[in-house]
Amino acid sequence: MRIGLVSDTHLGASASKLPDALVEGLRGVDYILHAGDWTHPRVAGLLEDIAPVDGVAGNNDGPELVRRYGRRKLIELAGCRIGIVHGDLGQGRWTEQKARSNFPDDGVGLILFGHSHTPYSKREGDLLLFNPGSPVQKRRQPRYSYGILELSGGRMHAEHRYYDDRS
Repeated sequence: MRIGLVSDTHLGASASKLPDALVEGLRGVDYILHAGDWTHPRVAGLLEDIAPVDGVAGNNDGPELVRRYGRRKLIELAGCRIGIVHGDLGQGRWTEQKARSNFPDDGVGLILFGHSHTPYSKREGDLLLFNPGSPVQKRRQPRYSYGILELSGGRMHAEHRYYDDRS
């Protein structure tokens, strides 16, 4: 199973499309997971045009997105347990610490989070902490980013994908 990992799209009401590089990179995925800060419900529809979508709401999402997705979620795909949280809530000083604190005893193999717009991937034993970065607001990062997760036989491999043009 191939899953697109996205966070911090920050698209407003006037946005009519996602970046071309993101859409092309997500073509053929079986599923898309979004770690919050969609900022407009329209983003879900744009992603659903590519593949089925699930995720959580972030600190910049309104009540409609919070009702639809919640702020913390556990899902299982292809035998892998995945925790999803935006990364602004929880204990710790750093975003990855806050994200991890949301799933202390849930037996997750992957925690997907966002919030910092900083691509991050770190394995801690059987746990993978992964932040895809942002496909539209790179902030201090050199490039825009998202992630691809491959699930097979209970194993997972995630990697970042980068691009320069957000149009």
